[in-house]
Amino acid sequence: MCAKPILEVEAGTWVRACRIEALADRAILPVCVAGLHLVLVQDGGRIFAAERACPHEGADLALGRCAAGRLFCPRHLAWFTLPGGAVSPGWYFRDLRTYPVRIEGSTIVVRINGGL
Repeated sequence: MCAKPILEVEAGTWVRACRIEALADRAILPVCVAGLHLVLVQDGGRIFAAERACPHEGADLALGRCAAGRLFCPRHLAWFTLPGGAVSPGWYFRDLRTYPVRIEGSTIVVRINGGL
């Protein structure tokens, strides 16, 4: 399911994450794209990509849940907006890193910003 790791990518490179069928029966899918551990999140017919570890305590967001355009952390129930990654009110840590996503045929690709 995971894309073959790529150690270095140029800024703005679109990298294959997985086939769209991998998300068919789930809302959150962990993937490794260009050496980054990400989650693909399906919500309301749209697909988003974000870092997999919560910026607060490193909880695995692949174990969280998604509802109404928000990705909920399984550890402390803070949530992050999709697609922007803004943390819910009352929490004082950085926003979740998010990545642009597009569909190419039957493949989900993620834009990696480089500098790995």
